[in-house]
Amino acid sequence: MTSTDSTGDELRIVTDGNRYVPSDDLELAVRVARAIGRPLLLYGEPGSGKSTLAAYVAVTHGLRYYEHVTTARTEPQDFLWTFDHVRRLSDAQVGPLDGHDRRYVTPGPLWWAFQREVALAETGRVEPFREWNEPKADQPAVVLIDEIDKADPDTPNGLLGPLADRRFKVTDLDGEPQVAEQPFGANLIIITSNEERDLPEAFVRRCVVSHLPLHDDEALLDIVDRHLGDRRHELSDELLRHLLDELAAERRKAGHGGRRLASTAEFLDAVNACVRLEIGDVTGPQLRRVIGMTLAKAHDTRFGR
Repeated sequence: MTSTDSTGDELRIVTDGNRYVPSDDLELAVRVARAIGRPLLLYGEPGSGKSTLAAYVAVTHGLRYYEHVTTARTEPQDFLWTFDHVRRLSDAQVGPLDGHDRRYVTPGPLWWAFQREVALAETGRVEPFREWNEPKADQPAVVLIDEIDKADPDTPNGLLGPLADRRFKVTDLDGEPQVAEQPFGANLIIITSNEERDLPEAFVRRCVVSHLPLHDDEALLDIVDRHLGDRRHELSDELLRHLLDELAAERRKAGHGGRRLASTAEFLDAVNACVRLEIGDVTGPQLRRVIGMTLAKAHDTRFGR
């Protein structure tokens, strides 16, 4: 993923990082991964907050931040660098190439994290999340590799070498410069999975593994306080309790029916809708419809469509 709006990206990192409420177990998993220089593999339901952990770590510890959202077309090299073959072919059709392949190379998140200065010098590219990262140029980085289970099973295996050795050669550049993490193990790599498919055992063995459980009521109350901030008083305790009860009821029904459970993100959608639309009546039809659109959605006929 390439950053195009530096100001907006920096705001997102700060906002997400300040709102995140990690559990004690998750805090420990981060410390363990940083202490032993292993990637942190984080399992959890969609919408449970896995991806936001990276922003929290960046804000809390003052680290640089990079990310890559995985798709079915992602290849292992994409995390290291990409090469624009289409542009190079187009340039070759216009006239002879001058041999400077750097114009077609874009550093990936691991290259930026391992050796930022080499990425800038070798390619001249604009750094992702520049406004956030430039003041922290001498700090380690946190790298988010999001939803790696969406990729082909060969993709995690292709990362075994770079993640274990923390180095790789950029074979698409003249001289094949080597990128090596300095110092070794300094950066935190957070990898998330929705468990849509199993990851290779060899890959999992090389990670610190943590499972993000569904948030309980106490955690959800903390999360609501963080998200609403100065607007918390606009949501009555009665309405918040009602939304928590509806979330629990929907999760029970979904579990019995073998359906996906409503997520923390969907619960926050309901909360934000109530605050911004000034919904306060827990018995009114508008609230029932909001719950149907956010928590229950099409699975619950009580709320209509």
